Amino acid sequence: MTVQAWTYLIVGATFLLYIGIAIWARAGSTQEFYVAGGGVHPVANGMATAADWMSAASFISMAGIISFAGYDGAVYLMGWTGGYVLLALLLAPYLRKFGKFTVPDFIGDRYYSNVARTVAVICAIIVSFTYVAGQMRGVGLVFSRFLEVDINTGVYIGTVVVFFYAIMGGMKGITYTQVAQYCVLIFAYMVPAIFISLQMTDNVIPQLGFIGEMNDGSGMALLDKLDQLHTELGFAEYTSGTKSTIDVFAITLALMAGTAGLPHVIVRFFTVPRVKDARISAGWALLFIAILYTTAPAIAAFARTNLINTIEDRPYAELPPWFAKWEETALVAWQDKNGDGRLQYGPGDPFVGAVDQVIDGGGAQVEGEFGQTMLNNEPTANRNEVYIDRDIMVLANPEIARLPAWIIALVAAGGLAAALSTAAGLLLVISTAVSRDLMRKQIKPNMSEKEELWWARGGAAAAVLVAAYFGVNPPGFVAATVALAFGLAAASFFPAIVLGIFDKRMNRSGAISGMLVGVILMFGYMAVYRLGWFVDEVPPSSSWWFGISPEGFGSVAMLVNTVIALVVSRATAPPPAEVQEIVEEIRIPRGAGAAIDH
Repeated sequence: MTVQAWTYLIVGATFLLYIGIAIWARAGSTQEFYVAGGGVHPVANGMATAADWMSAASFISMAGIISFAGYDGAVYLMGWTGGYVLLALLLAPYLRKFGKFTVPDFIGDRYYSNVARTVAVICAIIVSFTYVAGQMRGVGLVFSRFLEVDINTGVYIGTVVVFFYAIMGGMKGITYTQVAQYCVLIFAYMVPAIFISLQMTDNVIPQLGFIGEMNDGSGMALLDKLDQLHTELGFAEYTSGTKSTIDVFAITLALMAGTAGLPHVIVRFFTVPRVKDARISAGWALLFIAILYTTAPAIAAFARTNLINTIEDRPYAELPPWFAKWEETALVAWQDKNGDGRLQYGPGDPFVGAVDQVIDGGGAQVEGEFGQTMLNNEPTANRNEVYIDRDIMVLANPEIARLPAWIIALVAAGGLAAALSTAAGLLLVISTAVSRDLMRKQIKPNMSEKEELWWARGGAAAAVLVAAYFGVNPPGFVAATVALAFGLAAASFFPAIVLGIFDKRMNRSGAISGMLVGVILMFGYMAVYRLGWFVDEVPPSSSWWFGISPEGFGSVAMLVNTVIALVVSRATAPPPAEVQEIVEEIRIPRGAGAAIDH
């Protein structure tokens, strides 16, 4: 069968599975809608947490980033992994014992303030929509390539599936759907990695193949071979870093704190019966996440090596079919600068000096702006004629390695599972923020449970439609706002949550002041130095504050938030005695079998 036929079969089967689970696990109460009734087994919750955590960014983008950035890309691996460990050890058990469904709910009650609750709601919605827009667009891109439909049609298909099980099942339906999605995505990630590891290094374990010797007769280790290919083409060595130490530290810290403050993952720890189960499920989730995260560097190196060997100095007419297929999605392009009909690959922008629209080898028009997203618009002369979007590396990896069609289709299903699982979790955060944190807690506190459930489903439906709109009509800055989401979470939620757990003296004035200053500082820096707002052009990296990139500035904003919060809280009245008692209670292991009811 063809790749398209296999894709219809495998993706169709997984979608039927997700919808069937949603019907079986339909939520009948607000508790089931918000936290799956609080009765999920720790192992199942670990799988669901892993699927919620590992979005399209983890499945598709992380290996792509490492593949192109090499050593520098490791900051994402360290930051996202470290962020989960931080969440599991420092936040999840205490938040579970506090007994609130959502992060805004915790902040509103801990800081005895609806203003604090509203600020948290706004931050949760901004962070969630930033993420979900990227997930829906990723769904569209996968469908566009593998089902050969329009990207917008792919977004609509994904919207219908998410709409069904997010609206029907709430957290209960999402939880058990995410268990299935984890199984699909991890199988789809590991199968091609194992095949390619065997193909290149004769090692069945990708992590060992990554550090093993090539089986091409060269006697070279894979990473040594990749370093050689890089230097021959004019790139920096794959295993060497170019970022400054302070920037690496700042980006890693921002990603750690930002991911630890992501509301859609935190809420997962409320779905288990006891605080002890929250700790156990955190451990299981870390194990399930580690399977993918330790494989990503291997996939990145395999894909990069095969890519260079496949395209460098090859006649366009002799390229394998995958290149032309990806050209149709505009994520791959070629401009024959010297007219020799061969692809020249190296560092630099293939569209520098090109006319507004150039003709690629397949006869399709490609906008000259493609290269602008590749190397920060550096207007330097270069020999490079090829544009490869880094986000295709995982999806195209089986095709580049000439693996069977069913494996190519399986990877497409895995990418969709990763995107849809996270999208569902994010949409639930948005709907809960509307129905519980705004309507029930502030606007209409006397509403019935049935009415609240209707608001929750209505909020989820509205969020799905808005997400679909952004998937079809993405803002021009969507690609740049991934770091903004992490930075906002780090600059707003993380200090407020940590200080709320560990500092009895922290009061509402300090928390609100810190969150507002942190968010404004992070947003302003990102707006100027990454998005180019309020200025004529994006300032050069030499003007970064303290040499820290926008991706890492969330760590600075987080520290400013913490300092402001501590200073203001000490200068104003302490929180009420009952709040201080609650803070004392949630840190005591005694009574770890149940959450506090207050």
